[in-house]
Amino acid sequence: MILLVITGTMGSGKTSVLQEASDVLAQYRIPHAAIDLDALGGARCIDDANDVMYENLASISHNYAGLGLTRFLVARAIESRAELNRCCRAVGATETLVCRLVANHDTMTRRVTEREQGMLQKELVRRVTLLTEILDKARVEDFTISTENRRVTETAHEMLVRAHWIVER
Repeated sequence: MILLVITGTMGSGKTSVLQEASDVLAQYRIPHAAIDLDALGGARCIDDANDVMYENLASISHNYAGLGLTRFLVARAIESRAELNRCCRAVGATETLVCRLVANHDTMTRRVTEREQGMLQKELVRRVTLLTEILDKARVEDFTISTENRRVTETAHEMLVRAHWIVER
């Protein structure tokens, strides 16, 4: 299994780039699965939602592998080497690359402010800074791409080229 992880802090563009990269791969007729891990870990009020999230990822990956898929795109803010290893085990990855998306701090906080309109907005905006520090320290990425002032298609295409999933046009 080949795994391409899209990481970055909140507001960096992980979900948008995941969706667009999946569309690009579909255009190239490259079979793949695109999974936003946050959507698999939405359980609340349990001790460790991450356990459930990675169990869900393992189940979904197993199902996709059963259909013959060998390429997996996953979006998640990977906070440590241990978490990256856990993600790789869940997918059964034999080859892994991690792309970190970055943007200007003000841009990311603006994106989060616009997206998160609920009662946790202030907490989530503060998390942008904290998560950036965590990711800076973890350094799990193989390469970094800026999403600042770029079209999502351009960013997704660059990521897939740098990961050697598609060739430069």
